[in-house]
Amino acid sequence: MERHEALAIVRKQLTEHRYQHTIGVMETAIELAKKYGADVKKAELAAIFHDYAKFRPKEEMKRIIIEQNMPSDLLQYNAELWHAPVGAYLVKTEVGIDDVDILDAIRYHTSGRANMTVLEKVVYLADYIEPGRAFPGVDEVRELAQQNLDLALLKALQNTISFLMKKNEAIYPDTFYTYNDLAKKIKGGELLNDGT
Repeated sequence: MERHEALAIVRKQLTEHRYQHTIGVMETAIELAKKYGADVKKAELAAIFHDYAKFRPKEEMKRIIIEQNMPSDLLQYNAELWHAPVGAYLVKTEVGIDDVDILDAIRYHTSGRANMTVLEKVVYLADYIEPGRAFPGVDEVRELAQQNLDLALLKALQNTISFLMKKNEAIYPDTFYTYNDLAKKIKGGELLNDGT
């Protein structure tokens, strides 16, 4: 699928503000994919469709999670998490993209998971650091993303976990698993200097 076609499809699903965010995520994902050796075309498409389900009604998302046997514990956590796995499902069924790499990058762009692929890391980070984002800590993560993909991801996760803890919000287990997986690998020297 070509970029203009993908953007035309996703634009109908998003507000103008969220569409501009999506453009920023796409451009950032392409840059990170080139830098860290992920498939650029897959990064582009995953970034374009990462928020495809963002504005679907919560009841529709809840129904899809139940009907498609997605992890039921999702329903016990903030509904902000739901659009990622539901989006992967809808991108497959409505748009016709069935590439597992692209769908997983969409599926895990909010929660992360242990043993993330480079593509998944690229899309997660691109969503976090795209140029339209402005919040405490984002500039540090942007700088780290130019040096080491995993250190940048670890810092983004630290920021997210800390933010949620300050708000007394429950933290989805996959986010902790992602953090622990990366922290152990970095401490154990398993990751290369370029974060792959």
